[in-house]
Amino acid sequence: MEKSLQQPTLILNRNWQPVNVTTVARALTMLWSSKARVVDPDDYQLYDWHEWSQLAPGQHQACVRAVRFQLRVPEVMTVTNYGHVPSGSVAFSRRKIFKRDHFTCQYCHCQPGLGELSIDHVIPRSQGGQTTWQNCVLACVKCNAHKANRTPEEANMRLRRAPDQPSWRPMFSSSDLPMASWQRFITTT
Repeated sequence: MEKSLQQPTLILNRNWQPVNVTTVARALTMLWSSKARVVDPDDYQLYDWHEWSQLAPGQHQACVRAVRFQLRVPEVMTVTNYGHVPSGSVAFSRRKIFKRDHFTCQYCHCQPGLGELSIDHVIPRSQGGQTTWQNCVLACVKCNAHKANRTPEEANMRLRRAPDQPSWRPMFSSSDLPMASWQRFITTT
């Protein structure tokens, strides 16, 4: 598959609020089926499939190459029938626990690498602990084995900080935006 098809595209709702990031391949499918339109980040003009396919890519613009034509890679799109406002809460996931805890053991503060980190339940599940933001932290294999099926107090271990639900807004910080053009659509406050 062509590499440019895997590049990210920012998806905005009808109110032009960021709601998702998808691949160029999925974005072009949405454009073709009239579920979304491309937003030109320079002048905010909207394009449907026919209009977008008529635009010739510039010399330094990423494009998808077909046998008979080249198609510019859309960086930002807005959906046509989705007015959902993104919630302020971050959904719980393993990947996001690693991000929240900065790939660091919350007991000994080491950063041993992905293969040596696991998710620890502060209050063990055997004692009624839930799998929630407030009860899960990263722990290295050594600390997790030492803590075992006990609370940190019972194991005489101290947490680096109390676990909580992150309030990441927006989807990206201004320093890690994959596309410079997204800066106009993603606020950093």
